Amino acid sequence: MIRTTLAAVSAAALMASMASAQTTTLRIQNHQSPESTSGRVIIDFVENVTTMSGGDIQIEMFYSASVVKSVETFDAAVSGILDCDMTNGSYQTGKNPAFQFVADTMGGYDTPLQYQAWVNVGGGREIINSLYNPRDMTFIGAAIGGQESLSSTRPLRGPADLENFKFRSPPGMQTEIFSALGASPVVMDFTEIFTSLETGIIDGADASSLAVNVGLGIYDIAKHTTFPGFHSMSSDHLACRTDVWEAMPEAHRAIISTAHKAMAMDLMMLTLVENGEAVAALPAQGVTLYDWSPEDRATFRAAAQEAWADWADKTSETATIVQSHRDFIERIGLGQ
Repeated sequence: MIRTTLAAVSAAALMASMASAQTTTLRIQNHQSPESTSGRVIIDFVENVTTMSGGDIQIEMFYSASVVKSVETFDAAVSGILDCDMTNGSYQTGKNPAFQFVADTMGGYDTPLQYQAWVNVGGGREIINSLYNPRDMTFIGAAIGGQESLSSTRPLRGPADLENFKFRSPPGMQTEIFSALGASPVVMDFTEIFTSLETGIIDGADASSLAVNVGLGIYDIAKHTTFPGFHSMSSDHLACRTDVWEAMPEAHRAIISTAHKAMAMDLMMLTLVENGEAVAALPAQGVTLYDWSPEDRATFRAAAQEAWADWADKTSETATIVQSHRDFIERIGLGQ
């Protein structure tokens, strides 16, 4: 009896040891350059996951959409070419317009922390996963640095300067808003911006924050930019194929989720600091910064809110997520 009991205990200990030694290997693609602000915090994320897991989680991270185009990353994860997508939900608006309101609420929140509050404590995560889960993906978290700045090879003093302004735009609602204001948005991959500016295919770009634009070298060509940003606050996601995510040990899921939240906080702080440094340095490089007046910002917000209403009518999922944002905006007093 004693020998049987000892054997059972030994077997249980062996199984526990095997479980604790389970490894996870992930192939993840993002659309950031490793030198950018976002790229550098992604590098830290990978290192933190490796360290916290004692090497039991190994991430093969692909930068600058090096495996498939940015717009194809989500499907590449679903099909097994990759395991996770660390790009942007706006690339999936063709599947359902509701993805727009995961990626960028445009005219909604003023700060990245407000959006993160919606995701993490305002019911956003659950609503997002009601959109992702039927597509065999699980939303893990959001990473958002702050308001973005439009870059341009010509002045951008206010809405009047948007007339015939041909600029790189992400897909989705933004193209409609800017078209209504007289601009000519061109949807192209994030990685094509620099060459398109250099060759004159576009006049400017909605790429990212002031600091990220500096890292991309955009201001070597485009000598005009808006700051502080007003039009967009784009949020990249980490989303993994559901079967891959659910097959991980609970401890591995907790490590990845925690490391991603830390990455998101670092991105907010770094963006704040690096934007300030860029504001101080860019004028000496011949770059003019344009701070739009409250009236000009209101013109954009009005166009954005009209687009919100139109998009809410597109699908039931879009109506649900738009209403969730509206309710949370009121809850935190932003709509007053």
